[in-house]
Amino acid sequence: MSNLIFNFPLIAALLGVFTAQFIKIPIHYIQTKKVKWELFFSTGGMPSSHSASVTSLATAVGAEHGINSTLFAIATMFAIIVMYDAKGIRWHAGEQAAVLNDLVEEFRDHVRETDQFKQKKVEEQRKELKELLGHRPSEVFFGGLLGILQTLLLSWLLLA
Repeated sequence: MSNLIFNFPLIAALLGVFTAQFIKIPIHYIQTKKVKWELFFSTGGMPSSHSASVTSLATAVGAEHGINSTLFAIATMFAIIVMYDAKGIRWHAGEQAAVLNDLVEEFRDHVRETDQFKQKKVEEQRKELKELLGHRPSEVFFGGLLGILQTLLLSWLLLA
């Protein structure tokens, strides 16, 4: 168990996730002047915690085992795939959710005009699909940059 606590790549990756998730709160506050604590547990947004965690992991593996190691190659490819997915597939799923939410809202507007809608309970109305699933390229980039820089600093402090 003590080895797990001193596992530098794991600590760096977890710190990358937590830091990126936490940073979303002040960024949102700066943009909207509203504190939204639930962003800490939310997907999507600036910066990408996916990118921060996997680049932290790859950077820590590189610092500990060398950038010529097989472990660094594996961690780097894992990071590339995760960041590609965060930007690509998950982003497009969010875009589709936005279109579906618009269609549902238009349908609700139409139904609101009828007497049947007024008789339904609120619980019967459908919940909106989550639109903030993936990341813009800038969110992926800054999440990755956060992970690398944070881990290089951590590496300098702990491994030097």
